[in-house]
Amino acid sequence: MDDDTPTRTATATTTAAADTAAADTAAADTASAAGTAAPAIAPLAGFTVGVTAARRADDLIALLRRRGATVLHAPALRIVPLADDSELLAATRELLACPPDAVVATTAIGFRGWIEAADGWGIGEELLGRLRAAELLARGPKVKGAIRAAGLVEAWSPESESLAEVLDRLLAGGVAGRRIAIQLHGEPLPGFVEALRAGGADVVGVPVYRWMAPEDLGPLDRLLDAVVCGGVDAVSFTSAPAAASLLSRAEERGLAESVLAGLRGSVLSACVGPVTAVPLQARGVDTVQPERFRLGPLVQLLCRELPGRAKVLPVAGHRLEIRGQAALVDDELRPVPPAGMALLRALARRPGWVVARAELLRALPGAGRDEHAVETAMARLRGALGVPNLIQTVVKRGYRLALDAGECTLGH
Repeated sequence: MDDDTPTRTATATTTAAADTAAADTAAADTASAAGTAAPAIAPLAGFTVGVTAARRADDLIALLRRRGATVLHAPALRIVPLADDSELLAATRELLACPPDAVVATTAIGFRGWIEAADGWGIGEELLGRLRAAELLARGPKVKGAIRAAGLVEAWSPESESLAEVLDRLLAGGVAGRRIAIQLHGEPLPGFVEALRAGGADVVGVPVYRWMAPEDLGPLDRLLDAVVCGGVDAVSFTSAPAAASLLSRAEERGLAESVLAGLRGSVLSACVGPVTAVPLQARGVDTVQPERFRLGPLVQLLCRELPGRAKVLPVAGHRLEIRGQAALVDDELRPVPPAGMALLRALARRPGWVVARAELLRALPGAGRDEHAVETAMARLRGALGVPNLIQTVVKRGYRLALDAGECTLGH
């Protein structure tokens, strides 16, 4: 699934069902191992997750919402139709004129699309003949299936679905003087290509499909704004081009440093695999990735990571858990407006300590200089929490969380 590897509709539906079943089984196993029933509060309740995927977005959104998340969908890219891509035709003709010794197939839809496009151009059988005579390497099982569906047989495929392992195999066998074709998956693979060329190979990139910016940039802009203002707790990425597109749009809007500050800070970047994470890591953004590069494990990872980041405090005889956009009071989910969450986080940074009104005013988004805004927002926060004495007013000084005497923080 890394790099948003696409599949046919039937396969995608089957995979989505498997992802859902796997995630549900994992949750049930955890509860069973603890000897308890499934928790009343969904693991992602109170958290907002941004989804940058275009393909299979509905599957990912359904998995997230099923676990309680609020989803902000912002497709970061779109795919150029295969048959309209003149670069693919030129690369195909080049390979027909000068056959490759080895071909690396990276995505299932890309390989199928290449064959279908060649058929449309009347050179499909000739291309299959060239591929049949070459050493054909498949990045993973989905690509292997597409190769066999075309009547071909792969020479080798790594269990890890890692292009790095494919590269290691090629280099170990020697690439000097060999002509190697690489089916690109949406963007160039400079590290992969450069390593082969450094070994003496003649490398031909096959741009089977290309990513482009979405036609409607509104949702992506709203996601960027949410990253900057803390209105989203995590952003999920299922392809490297989506991550690169999000960062590129931030640059265009003059928000690059603010967006990067958010992604390096409180906003979790969850990537489906290591290839997807590369554009973010190159900009100093830490990422988390599941062991298996699939949607189900990605959602399971978020179900662990986001609640694990929540701060849990014993306050006024109650258990207060501060989630991204809501609070749990004695395991009851209490939605809190953005201004209230800003105040609650400011108070929780120093539990039990008095926080001055001036400092709380600075924490409020767009509050200006009127400290009355703090009183108004505090009244709404207390109402949202449902237990007014969780927050104490200290006359002429400010406010504090009523941390239980002798207690310490239960979470991080």
